[in-house]
Amino acid sequence: MEANASVDMFSKALEHQLLQTTALVEEHLNSEIQKLDQMGEDELERLKEKRLEALRKDQQQKQEWLSKGHGEYREIPSERDFFQEVKESRKVVCHFYRDTTFRCKIIDRHLAVLSKKHLETKFLKLNVEKAPFLCERLRIKVIPTLALVKDGKTQDYVVGFTDLGNTDDFTTETLEWRLGCSDILNYSGNLMEPPFQSQKKFGTNFTKLEKKTIRGKKYDSDSDDD
Repeated sequence: MEANASVDMFSKALEHQLLQTTALVEEHLNSEIQKLDQMGEDELERLKEKRLEALRKDQQQKQEWLSKGHGEYREIPSERDFFQEVKESRKVVCHFYRDTTFRCKIIDRHLAVLSKKHLETKFLKLNVEKAPFLCERLRIKVIPTLALVKDGKTQDYVVGFTDLGNTDDFTTETLEWRLGCSDILNYSGNLMEPPFQSQKKFGTNFTKLEKKTIRGKKYDSDSDDD
């Protein structure tokens, strides 16, 4: 009996809360409709022009991003190109990769998708064998590593798959969430809820790191297939 009474009380409280929320939404909509009704033709025309101007600015911004190489996932040939690319764009994701590391190919697939979705961010890749100085300067020790560069400064790294659920099967949404946590792209989801938390299991394909050498320098390879 007590359990049934508790359920009834909870149901009534929930119903009351929903009714209050609905009433607030309706009140807001009525207020907005009333504002539109009270606007004169001149005010409506100004509002229309303001929205058109915002659309024009958005389109101009997109064209500027595209002219700077946004909208595609590109490989750059050298360290010198890296400095020029990050100078041109406010937000840059650069994948430091190696051909023989299979997890780099997993990253490639996801970044190719994200580059088309997030025009506000430039997506690049650079072979570590062609960038020994840059790797030393940025302290790149694990392959793959994503360097997240904002306003010309490297502010964060995604090292291996540790932040992505420790699995090779992480989703593009998971990587998108991780990049959003660093504000390197505009993430529309809830940053407090990582997508991989909803997966039933993860981490089964994650293997321990192995020491590798590139041009006399040691790197940790986040791969067991080299």
